[in-house]
Amino acid sequence: MRICVFALAGACLFLFSGVSAHGQTPPKASSGHLQDASEDKDPVAILELGAATTWNLSGGAATFAPNFAAEVTPIENWLELEAGVSPFYTRNSTEWDTDLLFKKPWTISRKAEFMLGIGPEWIYLKQNGKTTNSIAGELAGDFMFWPTGKHRLGWYLEPAYDYSFARGHQQSIGMSGGLLIGIP
Repeated sequence: MRICVFALAGACLFLFSGVSAHGQTPPKASSGHLQDASEDKDPVAILELGAATTWNLSGGAATFAPNFAAEVTPIENWLELEAGVSPFYTRNSTEWDTDLLFKKPWTISRKAEFMLGIGPEWIYLKQNGKTTNSIAGELAGDFMFWPTGKHRLGWYLEPAYDYSFARGHQQSIGMSGGLLIGIP
């Protein structure tokens, strides 16, 4: 348990103390062209609509769910916040995973971004008539692709690792992916 807590704390420290990547500096306008202000504007928020799958590392079948999330940027090039939810339904149980990720973004190109995030996750599970709530930690990578280079419409892939702090300390890996919609 202590090793996992120290690993999560170390990952947070590494994540948010890293130096900015070269691609994160905004391009300077050339003296011959005036850029349109509306072209430069990033969206106020980005919606993620897609599907998710998760697999418990201690065994069991993979489960699938819809995935909904919203992302905002409080500190440009340093911090993005993502809140998301995935409702998993099986024959014997219902599970709602709700997370808040603190992400460090890196711009690879005009059309691709990568973010590494960590944060808490709340898990609500109703199984065989019994309801439980638990807290977990989540570590996720987020690959975002913008085909036109403008952050209006794109797609994403987000692999994740979850570690539950409840009894049994279940661990799982998952993947979500889908459509990105920029809100101007």
